[in-house]
Amino acid sequence: MGMALSNMLGGGETDEGNESEHRGLTKLSSSAQWQLHFNRLKDSNQLLVIDFYASWCGPCKFIEPAVIAMAVNKFTDVSFVKVDVDELPDVAKEFNVDAMPTFVLVKNGKEVDRIVGAKKDELEEKVTKHRASS
Repeated sequence: MGMALSNMLGGGETDEGNESEHRGLTKLSSSAQWQLHFNRLKDSNQLLVIDFYASWCGPCKFIEPAVIAMAVNKFTDVSFVKVDVDELPDVAKEFNVDAMPTFVLVKNGKEVDRIVGAKKDELEEKVTKHRASS
């Protein structure tokens, strides 16, 4: 289903096997993909925004176009990833996610902020704040 959605949205599999829905926004569909992506960025000063969502979540669908716009147009220096809590419950548990959508902002391997709910303006403000900080 994820691949069908990805293909409908114009994405496909990248060289690493991640399902990429849009350039700048990567959907991770396995724990191994998550670990590779996280390990690549954990010692980096680059901001990582993890979008924890569920396919059945109305607010997740509502905010998705705004998240795509942020990833593709506004914050191209930030890594945005989507994690489906039903596909990767271990990752959701690792970050204590119990509501969707939840956006966890990570820098240098540590959580620096989080937004619970479809709060576009708050997400944009916090991404702006943390991408600039060292």
